[in-house]
Amino acid sequence: MFDALTCIRDYNAGRDPERLVLKYRNMRASPFVFLRGTCHLFYDRLPNERIFRHAPAAWVCGDLHLENFGSYKGDNRLAYFDLNDFDEAALAPCTWDPVRLLTSILVAAASLKVNRAEALALGQVFLEGYANGLAQGKARWIERDTAEGLVRELLDSLRNRPRSAFLDSRSTLKTPKGRKRVLRVDGRKALPASAKQRAKVEAFMAAFAKTQPNPEFYKVIDVARRIAGTGSLGVDRYAILVAGKGSPDGNYILDLKEALPSSLVPHLHLKQPRWKSEAERVVAVQRRSQAVSMAFLQPVTMGKKAYILRGLLPSEDRVALDGGNGRKLRRLESVLRTMGELAAWDQLRSSGRDGSASADELIDFGHDPRWRPTLLSLAEGCAEQVKDDWKAYATAYDDGFYTL
Repeated sequence: MFDALTCIRDYNAGRDPERLVLKYRNMRASPFVFLRGTCHLFYDRLPNERIFRHAPAAWVCGDLHLENFGSYKGDNRLAYFDLNDFDEAALAPCTWDPVRLLTSILVAAASLKVNRAEALALGQVFLEGYANGLAQGKARWIERDTAEGLVRELLDSLRNRPRSAFLDSRSTLKTPKGRKRVLRVDGRKALPASAKQRAKVEAFMAAFAKTQPNPEFYKVIDVARRIAGTGSLGVDRYAILVAGKGSPDGNYILDLKEALPSSLVPHLHLKQPRWKSEAERVVAVQRRSQAVSMAFLQPVTMGKKAYILRGLLPSEDRVALDGGNGRKLRRLESVLRTMGELAAWDQLRSSGRDGSASADELIDFGHDPRWRPTLLSLAEGCAEQVKDDWKAYATAYDDGFYTL
C-alpha cells in the first residue's frame, strides 16, 4: 500500500534541517502550499491514462502551478513574464504540465476566493489559451509592451524598482560611512552560512571569476544560506553578494542552487538525454523554452555537486492573484489565458529537440478539442487527492511525525 506520509519524509531526507523545518511548517499551511512542496508525490499519484500515454512528447517544466510564473530580467536587460522554474524539467507527455496547472487552480480556489464552478471556468480559460497557443504554431513572448491586465501592471511596476531599494531589502549597510553591504540574515530570506560553507563558496567564486570577462564583478562580499521556494527548501542553496559594478548600490546578488534529479523521470517511459549533470538539464531546458534566458543563468560545479547559478534582480516578482468579485475574476481569466499561452509557446519553442514532438504534431494536438474535458476531469480527481493527502499530512505534522 502506498504510504504518502513516509514518501514525503524519505524524499526530503538529507536536506538542511533548519530549512527543512521551514518547508514542513509551510506545507502545513494549506493544500496549495502542500501541492507546491510535493511535486514528487503528484507524479506518484498521477493516473496512467491514455491522455498521458499518447500525448505528444514535449519539454515540460514539470512543476507547473500558479506560483511558477513570474517576471524576470533577461540577459538582454529587458523584463519578461514567463515560466520561471525548471528544476523538474524533463521530456514528458505535453499534457503533464497542463494537468498540474489545472490541479493548482482547483486546489488554490479558496485562496483565490473563487468557488468550484469559478475555478473550473478558470481552468477552461487556461486550456483555451494553451490549446490555441499550440494550434497557432508560433511561439511568442510576454514583455511590457505585449502584456495585458495584471501582468502589464506587474511589468510596469518594475520600472520604479531601483537596484538600491532591492539591495536594501536583502542587505544592510555597515560602517565606515555606510559603504559596505552585508546580507540581511533574518530567518525569512536568508540564514547564516558557516565558516566552512562560506569558504567553499568563496573558493568556487574565485575560480569561476577567472573564467569570466570581468573577474572583479564576481568578488565575494558576503554569503548566506538562501531561503526561497517551497519544493526546494532544504536543498543546498546560497545567496552571494558580489561587488558587481561597485559598492554600495552597484552590488549584485547571485543565487547558487544545487540541482537534483527530476522527480518526473522515475514515472516516464520516454528516453531522456544523457546530460552532463542535473544542472545542465535544468539550464538547457530553460534556455530552449524561454524566449530570452534569465540574466547570469548557467550550470556550474562546486566540489562534486552540480549547481545552477543565476542573478537575483529587482525585476523578479509574481502577479498578485486574487478573486472575490466579477471584475477581479475577469482579471484572473486574463492571467490564466496568458499562462496557458506561455505554456504552449515554451513547448513549441523547444519542439523537435532531443526526442520532443515536432511543432506540427503539437499544432495538430492543439486543434483537437477532444482531450480538453478529459484533462480537466482528471485534474479534478488529482485536486481531491492532493486535498486528502494534505489532510493526512496536517494530522501527522501536528502529531510530530515530521519532527527533526
